[in-house]
Amino acid sequence: MRTAVIAVYLAVLFAAPATAFEPASSHNGKPITLPATGTIQTAFTPGDDAGNLIASAINGAHRQVLVQAFSFTHYQIAEALIAAKRRGVDVKVIADKEQTEKIPTSVIARIAAAGVPVFLDADHTSAHNKVMVIDAGSPETALVTGSFNFTHAAQYKNAENVLVIRGNAALTELYLKNWQQHYEHSQPYR
Repeated sequence: MRTAVIAVYLAVLFAAPATAFEPASSHNGKPITLPATGTIQTAFTPGDDAGNLIASAINGAHRQVLVQAFSFTHYQIAEALIAAKRRGVDVKVIADKEQTEKIPTSVIARIAAAGVPVFLDADHTSAHNKVMVIDAGSPETALVTGSFNFTHAAQYKNAENVLVIRGNAALTELYLKNWQQHYEHSQPYR
């Protein structure tokens, strides 16, 4: 059933004529439509190993991983970010300030202690993004997004989804710009 739903979704995306897509430069506060390019991997929880899918995307990073996280307690994903930093990848994390301070099992302190620059976004009621921008501007570009918080509960208790979209430079660039906007008003962790 899930495969059929995904097939229908992708068929609709790829069926749109090229003239239906607006260039990214025409954003001006309006929703943007981009051509569907690249590949998409997906996982649904509970059941699928979304954490491993995300960790694998991080493990494939060559240059940079930029993260936006609401709640972050998933040890495997944290370890993948730390390992990426240790192998020379530029890793930066923006986390929700309240969730980072409120959740005793948050791995944000561990990530920061490993030398990953961490910033807290307190300019919103919730900095609720769950995004990773990987190697933007390169042929290996990847984007991780979905409802999946980077948490143990998202993996084992909640009904969540995650998408890893590879090779869609225009989409990744939009998420990169959004990451940069939040980075500008975020404060360094501790």
